[in-house]
Amino acid sequence: MSKFTDQQYLKTDQYKDSSNLDARVNIHARFSTNPYGWFNWLFDALAKLPANAKILELGSGPAYLWTNCSNRIPAGWDITLSDLSSGMVDAAWRNLVVTGRAYNFKEIDAQSIPFEDGTFDAVIANFMLYHVPDRPKAIAEIKRVLKPGGRLFAATVGDNHILEMKDIMQRVHVNKLSEPYVNPFTLESGLDQLKPFFPNVTLSRYEDNLHVTEIEPMMAYLRSSLRAADLSETELAKVRVELENELKEKGRIFITKASGLFEATK
Repeated sequence: MSKFTDQQYLKTDQYKDSSNLDARVNIHARFSTNPYGWFNWLFDALAKLPANAKILELGSGPAYLWTNCSNRIPAGWDITLSDLSSGMVDAAWRNLVVTGRAYNFKEIDAQSIPFEDGTFDAVIANFMLYHVPDRPKAIAEIKRVLKPGGRLFAATVGDNHILEMKDIMQRVHVNKLSEPYVNPFTLESGLDQLKPFFPNVTLSRYEDNLHVTEIEPMMAYLRSSLRAADLSETELAKVRVELENELKEKGRIFITKASGLFEATK
C-alpha cells in the first residue's frame, strides 16, 4: 500500500502530530508569490454559505484555515473540525481553545462519517482526499451527510505541484523514487472521481509559486515529506548541496505550485 493512503502510517507517523505539516505550511507562508494567501482565497469560497451554516471539515489538521481566517468567521456558523489522527485533533483544539469561540472536535475516518443524513450545509476536504484509501466510499459518505443543495469544498494539488522538489529528490536517490508516491486525487484526476456523485462540479485554480531564498526551510520541508523516509542522510546532504548551488547562482530557488479547489453541489 502506498504511504499516501496507509492509514496506520498516516496516524502514527506522518501526522501523529502537526510538526511535519507545520514545516510544509511554513514554506508556503514565507515564500509564496501570491500575497493574498491560500486560506483567504479558500475562505472567499466558503463566504457564500448561509449565516447559520453547519460545517464539517474532514482532515482539518491543526485548524490552519480557522486560525488564519478567525476574524472572518460568521458568528452563526456551527463548525466541526475532524481528523483521522487524534494528534491532529488535539492540535486543532489547542490552537482554537484560546480564541474563546465554540468549535466541535471529533476523530473521524472520512470513509465512515458518524453523522446522520443531511446534517451539513458544507463539507471541507482541504488537501486530504488523496490520503483516503477508498475515495468513492468517502465521497459517497460526504454526499450522504450533506443537506440537499449542500456543498463539498475539496482542495488538492496538480500533477506539477512542487515538481522541482520531486525532481531533485529523484535525482539523488540511488534506487529512484517511483510509482508508490503517485498522487491519487489531483486537479487533473479529481473531476472524474467526483462526477459520479456530484453532477455539478466546478474547479478553480489558485495562482501561486514559491521563490525560496533560504536553505533550512527547504530542507525542513523535504524532511517532512512522505518521500524523505526513502532518502539516506548522504542523499539528503546531496540535496542540500544542489540547493545551495542553485541559490548561490540564481539568488532564489523557484518552485512550481499547482493547487486549486473543486466545489461540488448536492
